[in-house]
Order: sequence, then structure tokens, then C-alpha cells
Amino acid sequence: MKKSMFRDESGDVPGWVLISLMTAGLVVVMWSFAGPALQGVFQQAMNRVVSF
Repeated sequence: MKKSMFRDESGDVPGWVLISLMTAGLVVVMWSFAGPALQGVFQQAMNRVVSF
């Protein structure tokens, strides 16, 4: 009975692969939008620490 269950999914991409690819895609998209803002925040914080 278990063999037939695995045989039905042999041609499908496993769900965890799709979730991993979609998560990686979301991270890349969010990083491209938020990257410059995060860099500015980091630089401002470092300047405050150095001048303290």
C-alpha cells in the first residue's frame, strides 16, 4: 500500500523544494528593495557609535 502512494508522486516536485525556492525568491526580492534602506540605517548607527 505504501509503494503505490510513493509511485503516484514520483513525477512531482516535492513540496519542500517548491517552498524552498519560493522562500529564496522572496528573500531576493525583499533584499533588493530593502537593501539600500538597511545599508543607510546601518551606516547611521555606526556613525553614532563611532562619534560617541
